[in-house]
Amino acid sequence: MFKELRSRLGTIWCKFRHESLMWPVHGHYQCRTCGRYYPAFAEAQMANWTTRAALKAAVQLLLAIALLATFAHQARAADAWKAHAPEEAEAALERYAASSEWAPWAIESVEIHASLPRLEKTGLLRAIRRLAPVGKSRYEVLQLAGDRTVKEQVIVRYLKAEERASELPARSVAITPANYKFAYKRTVADGEGFACAFQITPRQKRDGLIKGELWLDQQTGLPVLQSGYLVKSPSVFIKRVAVTRENALCDGIVESRLTHITVDTRLIGRAELVIEERPLRSADAVQFASRDNEGGEQ
Repeated sequence: MFKELRSRLGTIWCKFRHESLMWPVHGHYQCRTCGRYYPAFAEAQMANWTTRAALKAAVQLLLAIALLATFAHQARAADAWKAHAPEEAEAALERYAASSEWAPWAIESVEIHASLPRLEKTGLLRAIRRLAPVGKSRYEVLQLAGDRTVKEQVIVRYLKAEERASELPARSVAITPANYKFAYKRTVADGEGFACAFQITPRQKRDGLIKGELWLDQQTGLPVLQSGYLVKSPSVFIKRVAVTRENALCDGIVESRLTHITVDTRLIGRAELVIEERPLRSADAVQFASRDNEGGEQ
């Protein structure tokens, strides 16, 4: 009984799925796919088979036509978007280049959270940074807490590296067409609007230059995100430095900056820093300095 049921199910499946009958031999047709035999010259049976096959082919043809029409519509929409996107991207890049000389904040709050994940050690710095007349920064440390190794080997070293970077001519490290090649990649939603993403590649391998991506706000040309890695290691003890910097925009200005830095070292493993910066006015500086200042290590 089971064999008979299996045979019937197989025959039904063959009739609906297989369409490869061979020429009749000795009064039988044979399915080229599964090898089943069917009586030859059974007109009704073959007519049903042919009808089902024709219907199946017609349905497949209609589905194929519908899919081709859908793909063609999507392709036309994509072509129209691609034709429009470079114009927006070029305009954003022009706005960025016209305002590429970004003036640093005269006074700002800085919070640095640093860690050595392999050693499970962390540290914290809270400070007010003021821009000195000669262009260098002066820090008023409000709090320096956490593990000593993190404070000395990560936070202090970062501040020294930042000081050395400030001595480089600003034009030599700025993300401008003079120092970088820009290649438009895509348009992305950044939460508030749209940004044009460019791949940036340094024209020369120099200190302070990164290879990665730059996102520009479509309306203002302001940088929304910079991410990549330094093309030249600052030390033989450092294998790789990856940087991601996000700017929060409000009414066409940068209201805060969040920077993530990952440093792969040869001695203490990976070091991670998260730096949050915000511009301050004089009253804001006093308020920030008084917040949690008691008990902070100087």
